[in-house]
Amino acid sequence: MAKRILFLVPYPLKESPSQRFRFEQYFELLLNNGFQFEVHSFLKSHNWKIFFKSGQTLAKILALGAGFFNRVLSLFHSLSYDFVFIHRELTPLGPPVFEWMLAKILRRKIIYDFDDAIWLTDRNEEPRLLKLLKYRSKVKSICRWSYKVSCGNEYLGDFAGLYNKRVVFNPTTIETQARHNPDLKTKISLIKNRITIGWTGSHSTLKYLDEIEPVLQKLENKFPMVQVLVIADRKPLLKLNSLLFIPWREKSEIDDLLKIDIGIMPLPDDEWTKGKCGFKALQYMALRIPTVASPVGVNSKIIDHGVNGFLCNTPEEWENALTELIENNTLRSQMGEEGRKKVINHYSVTSNSDNFLSLFE
Repeated sequence: MAKRILFLVPYPLKESPSQRFRFEQYFELLLNNGFQFEVHSFLKSHNWKIFFKSGQTLAKILALGAGFFNRVLSLFHSLSYDFVFIHRELTPLGPPVFEWMLAKILRRKIIYDFDDAIWLTDRNEEPRLLKLLKYRSKVKSICRWSYKVSCGNEYLGDFAGLYNKRVVFNPTTIETQARHNPDLKTKISLIKNRITIGWTGSHSTLKYLDEIEPVLQKLENKFPMVQVLVIADRKPLLKLNSLLFIPWREKSEIDDLLKIDIGIMPLPDDEWTKGKCGFKALQYMALRIPTVASPVGVNSKIIDHGVNGFLCNTPEEWENALTELIENNTLRSQMGEEGRKKVINHYSVTSNSDNFLSLFE
Protein backbone atom coordinates (compact mmCIF):
# COMPACT_ATOMS: atom_id res chain seq x y z
CA MET A 1 0.00 0.00 0.00
CA ALA A 2 1.37 3.44 -0.97
CA LYS A 3 2.64 5.66 1.82
CA ARG A 4 0.86 9.01 2.04
CA ILE A 5 2.44 12.36 2.92
CA LEU A 6 0.66 15.57 3.89
CA PHE A 7 2.83 18.64 3.23
CA LEU A 8 1.88 21.54 5.49
CA VAL A 9 3.78 24.57 4.23
CA PRO A 10 3.71 28.37 4.66
CA TYR A 11 3.46 29.53 1.04
CA PRO A 12 1.74 28.61 -2.24
CA LEU A 13 3.60 26.21 -4.49
CA LYS A 14 6.20 27.54 -6.96
CA GLU A 15 6.54 30.85 -5.13
CA SER A 16 9.06 30.47 -2.32
CA PRO A 17 12.69 29.46 -3.08
CA SER A 18 12.96 27.54 0.19
CA GLN A 19 9.96 25.39 -0.71
CA ARG A 20 10.90 24.95 -4.36
CA PHE A 21 14.41 23.73 -3.59
CA ARG A 22 13.80 21.94 -0.31
CA PHE A 23 10.99 19.60 -1.36
CA GLU A 24 8.82 20.69 -4.33
CA GLN A 25 11.37 19.48 -6.86
CA TYR A 26 11.21 16.00 -5.27
CA PHE A 27 7.50 15.56 -5.97
CA GLU A 28 8.15 13.57 -9.14
CA LEU A 29 10.62 11.37 -7.27
CA LEU A 30 8.00 10.63 -4.63
CA LEU A 31 5.41 9.71 -7.25
CA ASN A 32 7.89 7.47 -9.06
CA ASN A 33 8.59 5.65 -5.78
CA GLY A 34 4.96 4.93 -5.02
CA PHE A 35 4.17 7.77 -2.61
CA GLN A 36 0.96 9.77 -2.61
CA PHE A 37 0.88 13.30 -1.24
CA GLU A 38 -1.16 16.46 -0.83
CA VAL A 39 -0.02 20.02 -0.12
CA HIS A 40 -1.80 22.48 2.19
CA SER A 41 -0.35 26.00 2.34
CA PHE A 42 -1.11 28.52 5.10
CA LEU A 43 -1.30 31.39 2.60
CA LYS A 44 -2.92 31.02 -0.80
CA SER A 45 -1.80 32.38 -4.15
CA HIS A 46 -4.22 35.30 -4.06
CA ASN A 47 -3.22 36.65 -0.65
CA TRP A 48 0.37 35.78 0.23
CA LYS A 49 2.04 38.65 -1.64
CA ILE A 50 0.18 41.30 0.35
CA PHE A 51 2.40 40.49 3.33
CA PHE A 52 5.38 41.99 1.50
CA LYS A 53 3.58 45.30 0.94
CA SER A 54 2.75 48.13 3.30
CA GLY A 55 -0.85 48.78 4.30
CA GLN A 56 -3.80 46.49 3.50
CA THR A 57 -4.13 45.68 7.19
CA LEU A 58 -7.66 44.28 6.91
CA ALA A 59 -6.69 42.03 4.01
CA LYS A 60 -3.74 40.71 6.01
CA ILE A 61 -5.94 39.99 9.04
CA LEU A 62 -8.45 38.14 6.85
CA ALA A 63 -5.64 36.13 5.21
CA LEU A 64 -4.26 35.16 8.62
CA GLY A 65 -7.73 34.16 9.78
CA ALA A 66 -8.24 31.99 6.71
CA GLY A 67 -4.83 30.42 7.24
CA PHE A 68 -5.59 29.45 10.84
CA PHE A 69 -8.97 28.02 9.77
CA ASN A 70 -7.28 25.95 7.06
CA ARG A 71 -4.84 24.59 9.64
CA VAL A 72 -7.79 23.35 11.71
CA LEU A 73 -9.06 21.50 8.65
CA SER A 74 -5.58 20.10 8.07
CA LEU A 75 -5.65 18.44 11.47
CA PHE A 76 -8.58 16.30 10.32
CA HIS A 77 -6.95 15.64 6.94
CA SER A 78 -3.78 14.42 8.64
CA LEU A 79 -5.56 11.35 10.01
CA SER A 80 -5.43 9.65 6.61
CA TYR A 81 -1.69 10.23 6.08
CA ASP A 82 1.37 8.28 7.20
CA PHE A 83 3.62 11.33 7.50
CA VAL A 84 3.12 15.06 7.98
CA PHE A 85 5.91 17.13 6.45
CA ILE A 86 6.13 20.58 8.09
CA HIS A 87 8.30 23.21 6.43
CA ARG A 88 9.49 25.87 8.91
CA GLU A 89 6.22 26.30 10.87
CA LEU A 90 2.49 25.69 10.65
CA THR A 91 1.50 29.25 11.53
CA PRO A 92 3.48 32.51 11.33
CA LEU A 93 2.28 33.68 14.74
CA GLY A 94 1.77 32.16 18.16
CA PRO A 95 2.89 29.02 19.99
CA PRO A 96 3.03 25.61 18.25
CA VAL A 97 -0.50 24.54 19.15
CA PHE A 98 -1.18 22.75 15.86
CA GLU A 99 2.18 20.97 15.91
CA TRP A 100 1.50 19.81 19.47
CA MET A 101 -1.92 18.48 18.50
CA LEU A 102 -0.50 16.63 15.50
CA ALA A 103 2.24 15.00 17.54
CA LYS A 104 0.65 14.45 20.95
CA ILE A 105 -3.08 14.12 20.31
CA LEU A 106 -3.27 12.72 16.76
CA ARG A 107 0.05 10.81 17.01
CA ARG A 108 1.19 11.81 13.52
CA LYS A 109 4.76 11.21 12.35
CA ILE A 110 6.10 14.72 11.76
CA ILE A 111 8.99 15.37 9.39
CA TYR A 112 10.15 18.85 10.40
CA ASP A 113 12.16 20.71 7.76
CA PHE A 114 13.96 24.05 7.92
CA ASP A 115 16.79 25.79 6.07
CA ASP A 116 17.39 28.88 8.20
CA ALA A 117 18.19 29.58 11.85
CA ILE A 118 14.50 30.25 12.38
CA TRP A 119 14.81 30.23 16.17
CA LEU A 120 16.65 33.55 15.67
CA THR A 121 15.99 36.70 13.64
CA ASP A 122 18.14 38.92 11.43
CA ARG A 123 16.07 42.00 12.32
CA ASN A 124 18.15 43.96 14.80
CA GLU A 125 15.38 46.36 15.75
CA GLU A 126 12.38 44.07 15.71
CA PRO A 127 9.49 45.40 17.86
CA ARG A 128 9.06 43.54 21.14
CA LEU A 129 5.42 42.75 20.38
CA LEU A 130 6.30 41.14 17.06
CA LYS A 131 9.05 39.15 18.76
CA LEU A 132 6.48 37.81 21.22
CA LEU A 133 3.96 37.04 18.47
CA LYS A 134 6.52 35.17 16.35
CA TYR A 135 7.23 32.86 19.32
CA ARG A 136 10.48 31.57 17.79
CA SER A 137 11.23 29.36 20.78
CA LYS A 138 8.65 26.98 19.34
CA VAL A 139 11.32 25.55 17.02
CA LYS A 140 12.83 23.65 19.95
CA SER A 141 9.48 22.11 20.85
CA ILE A 142 8.65 21.12 17.28
CA CYS A 143 12.06 19.45 16.95
CA ARG A 144 11.40 17.53 20.16
CA TRP A 145 7.98 16.30 19.00
CA SER A 146 9.04 15.29 15.49
CA TYR A 147 9.63 11.82 14.11
CA LYS A 148 12.58 13.19 12.13
CA VAL A 149 14.12 16.62 11.56
CA SER A 150 15.38 17.60 8.11
CA CYS A 151 18.05 20.31 8.24
CA GLY A 152 19.71 22.19 5.41
CA ASN A 153 23.20 22.23 6.91
CA GLU A 154 25.23 20.94 9.85
CA TYR A 155 24.86 24.15 11.87
CA LEU A 156 21.07 23.74 11.81
CA GLY A 157 21.46 20.03 12.45
CA ASP A 158 23.59 20.65 15.55
CA PHE A 159 20.79 22.81 16.96
CA ALA A 160 18.09 20.26 16.13
CA GLY A 161 20.25 17.49 17.58
CA LEU A 162 19.93 19.05 21.03
CA TYR A 163 16.23 18.12 20.98
CA ASN A 164 15.94 15.16 18.60
CA LYS A 165 18.36 12.35 17.78
CA ARG A 166 16.77 11.57 14.40
CA VAL A 167 18.26 14.48 12.45
CA VAL A 168 18.84 14.13 8.70
CA PHE A 169 21.26 16.47 6.94
CA ASN A 170 19.16 17.27 3.87
CA PRO A 171 20.96 19.97 1.85
CA THR A 172 19.17 22.47 -0.33
CA THR A 173 19.62 21.02 -3.81
CA ILE A 174 19.45 21.99 -7.45
CA GLU A 175 17.71 20.18 -10.31
CA THR A 176 20.67 20.09 -12.71
CA GLN A 177 19.19 18.18 -15.63
CA ALA A 178 15.94 19.74 -16.83
CA ARG A 179 16.17 23.17 -15.19
CA HIS A 180 19.58 24.42 -13.98
CA ASN A 181 21.33 23.09 -17.06
CA PRO A 182 23.27 25.65 -19.11
CA ASP A 183 23.54 23.18 -22.00
CA LEU A 184 19.81 23.57 -22.62
CA LYS A 185 20.07 27.34 -23.04
CA THR A 186 21.96 29.88 -25.09
CA LYS A 187 23.86 32.36 -22.94
CA ILE A 188 23.00 35.88 -24.07
CA SER A 189 24.87 38.88 -22.71
CA LEU A 190 22.82 41.86 -21.59
CA ILE A 191 25.14 44.20 -23.45
CA LYS A 192 27.79 43.01 -25.89
CA ASN A 193 31.39 43.01 -24.66
CA ARG A 194 30.29 43.61 -21.08
CA ILE A 195 31.09 41.49 -18.01
CA THR A 196 28.16 41.16 -15.64
CA ILE A 197 28.58 40.72 -11.90
CA GLY A 198 25.25 39.39 -10.68
CA TRP A 199 23.26 38.69 -7.55
CA THR A 200 19.86 37.08 -7.05
CA GLY A 201 17.67 36.87 -3.97
CA SER A 202 14.64 38.18 -2.13
CA HIS A 203 14.04 41.66 -0.74
CA SER A 204 14.90 40.45 2.77
CA THR A 205 18.50 39.71 1.74
CA LEU A 206 19.14 42.77 -0.43
CA LYS A 207 20.78 44.41 2.59
CA TYR A 208 23.73 42.04 2.28
CA LEU A 209 24.78 43.81 -0.91
CA ASP A 210 25.49 46.95 1.12
CA GLU A 211 28.65 45.29 2.45
CA ILE A 212 30.33 45.18 -0.93
CA GLU A 213 28.76 48.25 -2.53
CA PRO A 214 32.07 50.20 -2.19
CA VAL A 215 33.92 47.33 -3.89
CA LEU A 216 31.44 47.28 -6.76
CA GLN A 217 31.78 51.05 -7.12
CA LYS A 218 35.56 50.70 -7.43
CA LEU A 219 35.26 47.95 -10.01
CA GLU A 220 32.80 49.76 -12.25
CA ASN A 221 35.12 52.79 -12.22
CA LYS A 222 38.19 50.65 -12.88
CA PHE A 223 36.62 48.49 -15.59
CA PRO A 224 34.26 50.30 -18.00
CA MET A 225 33.04 46.94 -19.31
CA VAL A 226 31.68 45.87 -15.90
CA GLN A 227 28.00 46.09 -15.03
CA VAL A 228 26.11 44.91 -11.96
CA LEU A 229 22.85 42.97 -12.29
CA VAL A 230 20.39 42.36 -9.46
CA ILE A 231 17.54 39.87 -9.88
CA ALA A 232 15.05 40.22 -7.03
CA ASP A 233 11.45 40.89 -6.07
CA ARG A 234 12.33 44.49 -5.18
CA LYS A 235 14.66 47.03 -6.77
CA PRO A 236 17.83 47.64 -4.72
CA LEU A 237 18.92 51.07 -3.50
CA LEU A 238 22.54 50.82 -4.61
CA LYS A 239 24.58 53.80 -5.77
CA LEU A 240 26.02 52.17 -8.87
CA ASN A 241 26.18 53.77 -12.29
CA SER A 242 26.08 50.42 -14.05
CA LEU A 243 23.24 48.89 -12.00
CA LEU A 244 20.68 46.84 -13.91
CA PHE A 245 17.58 45.38 -12.26
CA ILE A 246 15.41 42.48 -13.42
CA PRO A 247 12.32 41.55 -11.39
CA TRP A 248 12.47 37.90 -10.37
CA ARG A 249 10.09 35.65 -12.30
CA GLU A 250 9.94 31.89 -12.02
CA LYS A 251 9.41 31.42 -15.76
CA SER A 252 12.45 33.47 -16.81
CA GLU A 253 14.66 32.65 -13.83
CA ILE A 254 17.22 30.53 -15.67
CA ASP A 255 17.43 32.84 -18.69
CA ASP A 256 17.98 35.78 -16.35
CA LEU A 257 20.64 34.00 -14.31
CA LEU A 258 22.52 33.10 -17.48
CA LYS A 259 23.04 36.81 -18.11
CA ILE A 260 25.49 36.73 -15.18
CA ASP A 261 29.22 36.18 -15.81
CA ILE A 262 30.30 36.26 -12.14
CA GLY A 263 27.91 35.44 -9.29
CA ILE A 264 28.29 36.95 -5.83
CA MET A 265 26.97 35.99 -2.38
CA PRO A 266 28.14 38.40 0.33
CA LEU A 267 27.06 37.65 3.91
CA PRO A 268 27.89 39.02 7.35
CA ASP A 269 29.25 36.44 9.78
CA ASP A 270 26.64 36.04 12.52
CA GLU A 271 24.46 33.34 14.06
CA TRP A 272 21.63 33.95 11.59
CA THR A 273 23.74 33.70 8.44
CA LYS A 274 25.49 30.56 9.70
CA GLY A 275 22.13 28.88 9.11
CA LYS A 276 22.06 29.85 5.43
CA CYS A 277 22.25 26.93 3.01
CA GLY A 278 24.25 28.50 0.17
CA PHE A 279 21.36 28.53 -2.28
CA LYS A 280 22.60 31.48 -4.36
CA ALA A 281 26.03 29.93 -4.76
CA LEU A 282 24.50 26.60 -5.77
CA GLN A 283 22.36 28.25 -8.44
CA TYR A 284 25.32 30.09 -9.94
CA MET A 285 27.59 27.07 -9.85
CA ALA A 286 25.01 24.74 -11.40
CA LEU A 287 24.87 27.12 -14.37
CA ARG A 288 28.69 27.24 -14.69
CA ILE A 289 28.82 30.78 -13.31
CA PRO A 290 32.04 31.32 -11.29
CA THR A 291 31.10 32.33 -7.77
CA VAL A 292 32.54 34.66 -5.15
CA ALA A 293 31.05 34.34 -1.67
CA SER A 294 31.64 35.04 2.00
CA PRO A 295 33.06 32.04 3.90
CA VAL A 296 30.03 31.87 6.18
CA GLY A 297 28.28 28.67 7.17
CA VAL A 298 27.94 26.04 4.49
CA ASN A 299 29.51 28.29 1.82
CA SER A 300 32.92 27.10 3.02
CA LYS A 301 31.93 23.52 2.17
CA ILE A 302 30.23 24.27 -1.11
CA ILE A 303 33.07 26.39 -2.51
CA ASP A 304 36.62 25.05 -2.73
CA HIS A 305 38.61 28.29 -2.66
CA GLY A 306 40.55 28.85 -5.85
CA VAL A 307 39.09 25.74 -7.52
CA ASN A 308 35.38 26.29 -8.14
CA GLY A 309 35.09 29.80 -6.74
CA PHE A 310 36.53 32.28 -4.27
CA LEU A 311 35.80 32.80 -0.57
CA CYS A 312 36.38 36.38 0.58
CA ASN A 313 36.32 38.06 3.98
CA THR A 314 37.66 41.57 3.53
CA PRO A 315 36.87 44.26 0.92
CA GLU A 316 40.40 43.80 -0.41
CA GLU A 317 39.84 40.06 -0.90
CA TRP A 318 36.54 40.75 -2.68
CA GLU A 319 38.16 43.31 -4.96
CA ASN A 320 41.11 41.05 -5.79
CA ALA A 321 38.95 37.98 -6.50
CA LEU A 322 36.49 39.87 -8.70
CA THR A 323 39.34 41.63 -10.52
CA GLU A 324 40.99 38.30 -11.28
CA LEU A 325 37.77 36.90 -12.70
CA ILE A 326 37.03 40.04 -14.70
CA GLU A 327 40.47 39.97 -16.31
CA ASN A 328 40.75 36.22 -16.88
CA ASN A 329 38.15 34.66 -19.17
CA THR A 330 39.86 31.24 -18.97
CA LEU A 331 39.67 31.26 -15.19
CA ARG A 332 35.96 32.11 -15.32
CA SER A 333 35.39 29.16 -17.64
CA GLN A 334 37.45 26.73 -15.54
CA MET A 335 35.82 27.71 -12.26
CA GLY A 336 32.40 27.50 -13.87
CA GLU A 337 33.06 23.93 -14.99
CA GLU A 338 34.37 22.90 -11.57
CA GLY A 339 31.43 24.54 -9.85
CA ARG A 340 28.88 22.63 -11.89
CA LYS A 341 30.69 19.36 -11.16
CA LYS A 342 30.55 20.07 -7.42
CA VAL A 343 26.82 20.74 -7.51
CA ILE A 344 26.04 17.67 -9.62
CA ASN A 345 28.08 15.39 -7.34
CA HIS A 346 27.02 16.75 -3.95
CA TYR A 347 24.12 19.22 -4.14
CA SER A 348 21.83 18.00 -6.91
CA VAL A 349 18.43 16.37 -6.74
CA THR A 350 19.95 13.25 -8.28
CA SER A 351 22.76 12.98 -5.74
CA ASN A 352 20.38 13.58 -2.81
CA SER A 353 17.39 11.48 -3.92
CA ASP A 354 18.03 8.48 -1.68
CA ASN A 355 18.70 10.76 1.26
CA PHE A 356 15.42 12.61 0.74
CA LEU A 357 13.45 9.37 0.49
CA SER A 358 15.05 8.19 3.76
CA LEU A 359 13.02 10.85 5.59
CA PHE A 360 9.94 8.69 5.06
CA GLU A 361 11.27 5.36 6.31
